Amino acid sequence: MKQFNLHERLQKACDQLGYEAPTKVQQAAIPEALTGNDLYVIAQTGSGKTAAFIIPLLQQWLNREEKDGEVRALILLPTRELARQTLEQFEALAQFTFAKAMLLTGGEPLKRQQAELRRRYDVIIATPGRLVEHIEKGSVWLDKVETLVYDEADRMMDFGFAEDLDMISKACKGKPQTLMFSATTGGKALSDTVKNVLDNPKRLFINNRDELSATTVQQIMTSDHEAHKTEQTIWLCKNKEYRRGIIFTNTRDGAERLYGKLSQEEGIKVYIIHGEKDHKARKETINRFSSANNVVLIATDVAARGLDVEGLDMVINYDMPRKGDDYVHRIGRTGRNGEEGLAITLITHLDWNLMISIERYLKQKFERSHIDGLKARYQGPKNMKASGRAAGKKKKVDKKGAGKKVVAGKSNKKVGGGKRPSGKHPEKKPKRQIEEGIAKVSNDGSMPLRRRKKPE
Repeated sequence: MKQFNLHERLQKACDQLGYEAPTKVQQAAIPEALTGNDLYVIAQTGSGKTAAFIIPLLQQWLNREEKDGEVRALILLPTRELARQTLEQFEALAQFTFAKAMLLTGGEPLKRQQAELRRRYDVIIATPGRLVEHIEKGSVWLDKVETLVYDEADRMMDFGFAEDLDMISKACKGKPQTLMFSATTGGKALSDTVKNVLDNPKRLFINNRDELSATTVQQIMTSDHEAHKTEQTIWLCKNKEYRRGIIFTNTRDGAERLYGKLSQEEGIKVYIIHGEKDHKARKETINRFSSANNVVLIATDVAARGLDVEGLDMVINYDMPRKGDDYVHRIGRTGRNGEEGLAITLITHLDWNLMISIERYLKQKFERSHIDGLKARYQGPKNMKASGRAAGKKKKVDKKGAGKKVVAGKSNKKVGGGKRPSGKHPEKKPKRQIEEGIAKVSNDGSMPLRRRKKPE
């Protein structure tokens, strides 16, 4: 870090923490941030983004002659776990300075935080929802904020914080320097926020989508049904070599069911976190998981946001992520800092087209894998389009019957006047026939209509 000519107190902290050569994102972002430019940075999870904005923030604070205890910097993050980790890293880098930071997140009494704010802090690290509550109650003032940081900006958009971020930005008077960090380019909500809050930003795209997790082997494994996926997951947990692994499900109920199965197996030590677990329970679980070896953690996407655990070298997508950005965030937990990682995604015939879409989004092809003795009968759709998607069977159209309503047991004549024909009600198709029809659609690899579980 010596090439940045940092203040001696900040350089001392970097030396003590072992920060010698900057990472790619730090090399690109720190000099630009020190010039006072607004930044829009796209860099993968685990690339050193946190230090990339804390170091210039502290350097500017140390160079400031007036240190009046006013809030001069604001760091926003999507989850309380990630906010707490950021506070820990801030305190480590600021250990030889007098800069003080406060955490404002949900899960703690609002009145206690209001009382704590009277002690005056230089930096606030917060989640958007809780910070908006304090702004509305008049317990925090942001009119002297000089640096505003959005970390994991794409996740904050996914969580619906766009309006909160706009309100917070307006509460910061005088157009502070704004630094926005994201693992992905996100969607329209993020694009709109970039236009609204950044002033002619320097754009740094450190990683392309197809470069993410370059040291991670990415595989897919086909499954026939839910019970088959569970068997495959148990085998992977018992037979793969790993220090720590994480298994992602799309729902809380799915996480609980899988936890019940794996916890009954000998040789598998398993933990679980999801949105219904309170902060204290999640923190305790993560601490136990982080300090153990040969363990797996079952988690939903929401609960795992900001999860930063060393030695996490295996990720299993028990449920296929719903979109490419979610996939990037999941596998970004492994293969960090040049270490090797393994990411395995289990897919049924219902997930095939989604898997192809994610491959195209990442501009790469996943390895195909299987387990001897547990190989799925389903190995992909029988008929595929040029894109690799499943090709459904075309329905034959009866031109003679076009435009005519057909009533079971009646002649093929058009019924006029909107009146019901005399006699019995039209015969309903038996439930068994309907189920057989759905099975036919499923067997050819296309996507049948089905009710999806509400996401967490």
